[in-house]
Amino acid sequence: MIRSLLLASVALILSESPAHSEEPNQAMVGPKNGSLVIMGGGGKDRTFPQVFAHFIKLAGGKDARIVIVPTAASSSPDHNYQHSWSLDLAKSMGVKKATLLHSHDRKTADTEAFVEPLKTATGVWFGGGRQWRLTKAYGGTLTEKEFHKVLERGGAIGGSSAGASIQGSFLARGDTSGNTIMVGDVQQGFGFMRNTAIDQHLIARGRQKDLLKVLEDPRKKMRKEFNRAELLGIGIDEDVAIVVKGDQFSIIGKDQGVVLVYDPKSWKKETPDAQKWVTLKKGDQYDLAQRAIIPDPATKK
Repeated sequence: MIRSLLLASVALILSESPAHSEEPNQAMVGPKNGSLVIMGGGGKDRTFPQVFAHFIKLAGGKDARIVIVPTAASSSPDHNYQHSWSLDLAKSMGVKKATLLHSHDRKTADTEAFVEPLKTATGVWFGGGRQWRLTKAYGGTLTEKEFHKVLERGGAIGGSSAGASIQGSFLARGDTSGNTIMVGDVQQGFGFMRNTAIDQHLIARGRQKDLLKVLEDPRKKMRKEFNRAELLGIGIDEDVAIVVKGDQFSIIGKDQGVVLVYDPKSWKKETPDAQKWVTLKKGDQYDLAQRAIIPDPATKK
């Protein structure tokens, strides 16, 4: 009887102990290891080479092993996926090992042969187009698992436009019928950043209020697996990128570019739409866990 009571007491103590020391890591918004470069789109001849060079540096510089994923660009079998400006740019920057990886066939994407280039990759870059094509092709397959393993090894994941939005957990503008629908039929991103919805081309296309349609979801179209109350919205303008390490990000790109952060937890019922975001500029830093701008030490007295 006494032995049984002792065993029961031990079991109770163990059950009430903190789950694991890893729990804080599980609660992170950004990646535990590695880095993200998330760009809001923009022309090839503008800031893109500067942002892409930063991605290459994070992935290992000239010794990097880069995989370019152009799948978002088109659904047409006649599209020339082998012609990649990003691939050419990587090689021009001295990267010796850069390759393209593409398929719209989920069965192919779920094979060991297809993911072979990802197993040693130190960086993966997602090109622009329509973000739902990436989920349709790779979501839930071995390929998506290998994307995450690149980060786990300390590598870099980057992308522009559609390649930005796919990095969030909720896929903004994921409707297969048009990119003006914010909560569409494809809602799952790759979740490199947890509890986030990412939009792009923000100021250039007048999209400042569009993420409110995700975070407020007035038509109740968001699936139940997403906790809308916990989502953080991040809107990135063209020629601007956020660089995410752990639960913090900094902003690089053009001097005039902005990033808007939408935190529903800070809103009140009477908060007007124009006050539902904070504006960050090049050089600013943001704490994703605390949902707060990190003060610039240079401005402190």
